Amino acid sequence: MTPDFAPDSAAALPVWAVWKGDPLADQAGPWPKASGFSAKPGEICLLPDASGGLAGAFLGLGDRAVASRHRFLMAHAAALPQGIWRPVLPQGLDPDESALGLLLGQYRFARYKGAAHDGGTQFLCPEGADAARIRAQAAGEFLTRDLINTPANDMGPDALEAAARALAQEVGATIAVTTGPDLLDANLPMIHAVGRAAEQAPRLIDLRLGDGGPRLTVVGKGVCFDTGGLDLKPAASMALMKKDMGGAATALGLLRMLALTGAADRMRIRVLLPVVENSVSASSFRPGDVLTSRKGLTVEVNNTDAEGRLILADALALGAEEQPDLMISLATLTGAARVALGPDLPPFYCDDDATAGALSRAAMAVRDPLWRMPLWDGYESQIEPPIADLDNAPSGGMAGSVTAALFLRRFAHGAGRYVHMDIYGWQPVLAPGRPKGGVGQGARAILAALPEILPAAAS
Repeated sequence: MTPDFAPDSAAALPVWAVWKGDPLADQAGPWPKASGFSAKPGEICLLPDASGGLAGAFLGLGDRAVASRHRFLMAHAAALPQGIWRPVLPQGLDPDESALGLLLGQYRFARYKGAAHDGGTQFLCPEGADAARIRAQAAGEFLTRDLINTPANDMGPDALEAAARALAQEVGATIAVTTGPDLLDANLPMIHAVGRAAEQAPRLIDLRLGDGGPRLTVVGKGVCFDTGGLDLKPAASMALMKKDMGGAATALGLLRMLALTGAADRMRIRVLLPVVENSVSASSFRPGDVLTSRKGLTVEVNNTDAEGRLILADALALGAEEQPDLMISLATLTGAARVALGPDLPPFYCDDDATAGALSRAAMAVRDPLWRMPLWDGYESQIEPPIADLDNAPSGGMAGSVTAALFLRRFAHGAGRYVHMDIYGWQPVLAPGRPKGGVGQGARAILAALPEILPAAAS
């Protein structure tokens, strides 16, 4: 489905968003109290008119004092009856966040259920919100979610390439794809090594949009399914591995946002997606193999389940050769990041304090949380094995997200500034506007921070 607001309509019914204890509910007469309405988050009270029809509704927001714990409370409005609704927001509730919540609350992944969402409940854009920008963000997020939610039998490397081609056509981007043995000729050997065991060939997808202004390069990890390779994952760890292409999905969602907001008119955007399936066959790469990367650095493979950083390394090295002003990698990379910060708060790594500060502020402002972690030089020795330049899986298990970021940084040299985001790409429990399943992380924060990070792109 395409997220959108309803056109203005005189038939739209008001839905008042109400904090717990808000006197507004008392002003509506005895009905809300008699109905037991207490403005709990997501609680709805339908208001009758004099003839018994529907005059409007109250939507509970919960306790204002703990509102900072929650995001997109207006997404609960999706439970209202079919019709067109006009949101009325209380003072202090951000119109843009509320508008985005209304659209995100309408997301459904119904590809395999046989019944698509009918779109019968629609909303006018809240007063004061930037409808076009919110619509663009939701469109990008819906794309990311659909890609992650689709299982690997229908979202392998071929299908992910098809999705990238469809987006390129939609937004007017160019696309080039290097596949299979051609990766070796193009000096992308680690992408080939990781993906060569799968039935569908590994590939590097290269999208470009815009022809003027600063250069932004985004690299998204596209492991369409991760068995762990010969270091096979246990069943419990393999269950969610359709989401291991969440970095690529988020990168495509970000590209859609940049195009629809017009940001692509002011910068040169390049999206690089190394796309593979980490499978098991006679041609699988092995523990103990030493691979030579595009950059010329050798990598000892001490765990075939640490494959994401291998494919990202070649793509980062390729991207850095153009010396972009900013290069960002997005990847569902380490379990260590989840242990440290949980599923909702992805860590990011950046050597440049000004860039990191802009990202942190933007992330909090648009409720797309990120947390800066250190690129700690003292751990560099952990990724330097005796027989090769780098180790893809240092022993010991400590600081796993940090050492992964240090590994990637070796391949990003040449970019003006580099940011790595270790995202989860999955919503483990139902939350307002975020059903259980695939979710984008970091894209909206990047979109909001770019005018400060790349000011020439904002003019």
